[in-house]
Amino acid sequence: MPGRGVFVAGASSGIGAAVAVEWAKAGYVVAGASRRGTVPPAEGKLTPVRLDVTDHAAMATAVDEFAAASGGLAGVVHCAGYQEFTPSSDLPMDGLRAVLETNLVSAVRLAQLARPHLAEHGGFVAFIGSFYGDLGVPRSLAYSASKAALASVARTLAVEWAGSGIAVVNFAPGYVETELNAEYLVDPANRARIERRIPVGRVGTADEIGRLIVAVLTADCGFLTGETITIDGAQGRRQ
Repeated sequence: MPGRGVFVAGASSGIGAAVAVEWAKAGYVVAGASRRGTVPPAEGKLTPVRLDVTDHAAMATAVDEFAAASGGLAGVVHCAGYQEFTPSSDLPMDGLRAVLETNLVSAVRLAQLARPHLAEHGGFVAFIGSFYGDLGVPRSLAYSASKAALASVARTLAVEWAGSGIAVVNFAPGYVETELNAEYLVDPANRARIERRIPVGRVGTADEIGRLIVAVLTADCGFLTGETITIDGAQGRRQ
């Protein structure tokens, strides 16, 4: 890809951190944006950016400045995510809006901000969806809806932006061990219950997701766009 800069939103921990590290290891100049403004140690060039993705003006400035400083944008990855576990009948509308604003609206806005830079030479937009987007998961209406919508956004943008050489791909992980679920998975009974549902017999790791994303998006396969790639240990395929 002509651009060498990759902007990763939600890079302070979990899948976002792993994605940022893998892009840096692959030789790209990486901006790791998050509310914390921290990034994990990495081989290569990975710079932290303090950013709330719901602040669209600040995100516009951050993307433009990074594109200029990195010598051209290769792509963006939206990993920022928020969950609210609530019975659907009790879900407050403010809670629904908060999840959609972080998981969906900011992803669309990041893609819009990246487009002028990517249209110059092509590149990619990647979203982190979830296999929850294809399932009915109790207490996860807002999260599941936001992730299902990302798959639709990826399809639509892929069609609209293909002429500019921009690939749009949505990655949908299953259960992956991150800070968000660490407290739950530390209980052996909880872990065993989850792992019994997964045909490969274990939860995924964040670095597996990071390696997949980099491998797919650096594979020089421009015919791949608009797709959702699920990585869940075959759990979503099990009857």
